[in-house]
Amino acid sequence: MPKSTDIIRYGSAIAAAGLAVAVLVATVQPSGAGPFNIFKNKNSNSQQAPQANSGGGGGGGLFGGLFGGGRSRSPGHESHKSELPRNDPEVAMIVNPGLGSPTAARQNIAATKAAIKKYKAIVAQGGWPTVPAKAMKPGSRGQEIVALHRRLEIGGDLVGMSTPDRYDAAVVAAVKRFQVRHGLPPTGVIDSKATIRALNVPASVRLAQLQGSLKRLQKLAPRTGSRYVLVNIPAAQVEAVEGGRVAQRHAAVVGKIERPTPELSSKINQVKFNPYWYVPRSIIHKDLVPKGRQFAQRGQDMLAAYHMEAFDRQGNQLDPRQINWFGEEVYSYNFRQRPWEENSLGFVKIDFPNKDAVYLHDTPLKGLFGKAVRFESSGCVRVHNVDKLVAWTLRGNPQWNLSQVQAMKHNRQQVNVPTKRIPVHLAYISAWATPDGRVHFRPDIYSHDTSGAYASAY
Repeated sequence: MPKSTDIIRYGSAIAAAGLAVAVLVATVQPSGAGPFNIFKNKNSNSQQAPQANSGGGGGGGLFGGLFGGGRSRSPGHESHKSELPRNDPEVAMIVNPGLGSPTAARQNIAATKAAIKKYKAIVAQGGWPTVPAKAMKPGSRGQEIVALHRRLEIGGDLVGMSTPDRYDAAVVAAVKRFQVRHGLPPTGVIDSKATIRALNVPASVRLAQLQGSLKRLQKLAPRTGSRYVLVNIPAAQVEAVEGGRVAQRHAAVVGKIERPTPELSSKINQVKFNPYWYVPRSIIHKDLVPKGRQFAQRGQDMLAAYHMEAFDRQGNQLDPRQINWFGEEVYSYNFRQRPWEENSLGFVKIDFPNKDAVYLHDTPLKGLFGKAVRFESSGCVRVHNVDKLVAWTLRGNPQWNLSQVQAMKHNRQQVNVPTKRIPVHLAYISAWATPDGRVHFRPDIYSHDTSGAYASAY
């Protein structure tokens, strides 16, 4: 990939138990399930030619979102950025996760083995009942509450005195515990598809998740070191770990089912501020060309709308009027998006060598971080509050701190900063346990551990 006119300077389990601590203490009354509620209507300039990467990762930012079926945009139309909903308590729960303990901690291996033994016993005894898909909240009564009671008791979430057919304070606390363990906003009420679906994943499927994840945990934990970054793909979260503790935890957006984020281990070697986005070949075929054809049919210039440039095989920059979007030659062109406020990579990209051409990055689509389920990208990892992760990554470089990193959001200056080669692991841990006895589950979104649709349904 050719170099641009960059200036070179030197110089975040998911253990959702951490999330639980703050919320369980602070939230006395359960909140409504906001954007996840299923019972209320709530809407939720260089001329140098780029070389498109043939890898399947790619940023996927706007192309993986809007170009993959979202609203079209032409010059002069409204922005295609998105922002997080304001004053929504559930969104705040999602984007401000507690730190907890590292998902890949070595002590979690023994805890996960103990959890497997526990779940084998649950399966042998017939598992747990199905909970009806009905709204349930404090004061609710009926047979569905009886089923919910039994489900929470078997899973170890309902402890203490509680009337079997009443949604009392003990049930509120139990639902919160359950939601925390499954990476869901701990509202303490049952009014979301995600909570119902998670409750109704069979115990046998949960056992399979634990067994599959244990194998990966056993391989990963001994290799993590003292300072590293972990992306847990099923959890769609990023951990910055140091000295056996989680220093930062970030909500993330990872690959959709048809464009999965790969598992890999590498070392962060560079941070790029205000980078060009070199469009991967897969996105050119699946997203960019179809969108270009839509614009061409309307007599509009897609490259201008998305601040992009196109180059032929010889590296010559093309005039948009030269491009025949309906011919085969267009698939051989290379495309890149210039730095601007709606660049698909946002204002920063965290690089590490890997054959899949994936990386961590910012995004203008901030609204995605407020979703409970965040499998939306084309393979790369979008990170909420990425500026804090970048500052942590560059710590020790006297030229960079958080305020200096944040300043790069606005100046559009292209700067590449080498790093100290911090280990980074993109791992697939859909189930694990911690020494406090909590057993955590996330969607088996790519069906690595299970063959059915149960564990990936929420």
